[in-house]
Amino acid sequence: MIVPMKKVSLIIMGDQKTETLRKLRSLGIMHIEETESTGKRIDDIKEKINLLERALYCISEKKVKNAGSRDIAPAQVMDIAQQIVALDEEKKQCTATMLSVGAELDRLKDWGDIDPALFAQLAEKNIRLSLYEMPKDEYENVSENVKTLALQKTKTSVRFLLIQREEDTDETASLRRYSVQLPTVSTEALRQKCEELAKRIKEIDEAVVAFADCETCFKTAIKACEKDMEFEKHAAGMASECLSDKSKVKVNYFTGFVEEENLPRLQTAAKENAWALLAEDPTEEDNVPTKLKNNKFVSLIYPLTDFLGTVPGYFEYDISGWFLGFILIFFGIIFGDGGYGLFICAVTGILMAKTAAAKKKMPPAFLLLGLFGLSTILWGTVTCTWFGLAPEQIPEWLQKLSIPVISNVYADKIWYPPWTNGEAGLTTAQNLQIFCFSLALVQLTVAHIKVAARNRKSIKILADIGSVMQLVGIFYVVLSFVVNGAVFPFGLVIGGVPVGTVALVMVAVGFVLSFVFANYEGNIGKSILASLKNIVSVLLGIVNVFSDIVSYIRLWAVGLAGAAISATVNELAGPLLGNFLFMIIAIVLLVFGHGLNMILNVLSVIVHGIRLNTLEFSSHLDMSWSGHKFKPFEE
Repeated sequence: MIVPMKKVSLIIMGDQKTETLRKLRSLGIMHIEETESTGKRIDDIKEKINLLERALYCISEKKVKNAGSRDIAPAQVMDIAQQIVALDEEKKQCTATMLSVGAELDRLKDWGDIDPALFAQLAEKNIRLSLYEMPKDEYENVSENVKTLALQKTKTSVRFLLIQREEDTDETASLRRYSVQLPTVSTEALRQKCEELAKRIKEIDEAVVAFADCETCFKTAIKACEKDMEFEKHAAGMASECLSDKSKVKVNYFTGFVEEENLPRLQTAAKENAWALLAEDPTEEDNVPTKLKNNKFVSLIYPLTDFLGTVPGYFEYDISGWFLGFILIFFGIIFGDGGYGLFICAVTGILMAKTAAAKKKMPPAFLLLGLFGLSTILWGTVTCTWFGLAPEQIPEWLQKLSIPVISNVYADKIWYPPWTNGEAGLTTAQNLQIFCFSLALVQLTVAHIKVAARNRKSIKILADIGSVMQLVGIFYVVLSFVVNGAVFPFGLVIGGVPVGTVALVMVAVGFVLSFVFANYEGNIGKSILASLKNIVSVLLGIVNVFSDIVSYIRLWAVGLAGAAISATVNELAGPLLGNFLFMIIAIVLLVFGHGLNMILNVLSVIVHGIRLNTLEFSSHLDMSWSGHKFKPFEE
């Protein structure tokens, strides 16, 4: 459930800002609305956080194992962080210089050792030497009046020295574009410089590694600074007003939210500290934070929703229980293999055993992972799918545990519903498709029932009833169009009931009810007019319902693809298992193939399984996941 909130406004004297915030933080029950705030103190804290985070990144990058934890006084943490950052800056400068020197050496590598001082000495004696490199065919056409000394010739180019005693002539000036610039220092000095820089970089790395045991202290300091930042932002963001035009007495005021059950505690604190307090019910215009409260089982979904960053708005629905229930089903179908489920459960068991042995609190994520494994085992059991093996390779007792109409054991069998009189039947694959579409019908119907429950005191509920009727009718349309039109014809009559006709009538009546009452706000005429203004969207709504139901076929399709990959891996590795020399290759292939398949299945759950909950299901609930978490201002 979404915990009920109260919007509260506090008015305090201007000189009580800091004291009030300290008491509220000690109380730890009020979520204060954040406002745009600036100030020197805030800027200083930001600089501290940036410095600490940069220092933490530098030592984390080294990945030192068993570094331990150094006990450092808070006052020394900033000094150490500055040392680390200074070392990092020096390392960057050394690296940049080393790259520059290395590029210079690379430019001159074909010229051997060069010392510009020798060139300068010769120039003082009126002998000017310059380095040149030019195409071979052009070199051969150089005038005999130009004195050169060839140093190296290749098939395409010539490296040579140009010897001059005077300034450039017209002939030598034309060669200037082929000149090679001398280095500022000798190549030997450049190499020595590189060695010194590499040595210094190594020394810096060793110095930074020496601070690896400060990681915990940095994290603690960052959290403390973030708390200070939060405090300063709330202090700077308080609005201030004078009591009157003539009075110089100022008051500060701010707003926030508190859980309804904690309001009495805040009221008591307000009386004790002479704060003016106004409490009221929040409206849809307010940016109300969301706090979810569920039983321990439903709360197992929180690690997943926290990972996704999905938070329902305060005025939306808490679908945690439904989310958990359906994602377990979707996970089992997508993974689809009972063998994979056993592996997941085994890994979960090891993790839980290690946690229990260390006497630590069991993370909910482990329990959720175990449920995913059990769901996969259950689906693998009912469909007789184990490690991608062919049905005949699976023990008979496991085959008997499967449900025939969706079991791989009977993949080639045709199932004839009684109303077809043996003239048309369904394959196992089609039965699985029907199961997926049935999941769609159940989940989307649940969505509209929840909406109808909220509208139960208004005739707008008729629009929700109409939506359910459309779902049921279009469900049959999907069975006819997508699964098998011969088994589910529109002329089907069962027990005197024209099923196909009833389905089409339900779609039509449901559309009319939705058209008339979907926008009802006290006036039916205005509701109809609103629907007419959006007639294109209203008509597309029927198409959307059809596509939303069909969208659930992705569960069967992704599961089928995973099963095909498993079978292919087994087929490739199978022949190798009969030969002892190739057995290791076969084992590697099996581990790699099935491991890759499991990774792809995880991605499929994220892309497809979660999508059905956060998009198709949520869209029928009119949910936008626009909420943000309730974060009380606390120590």
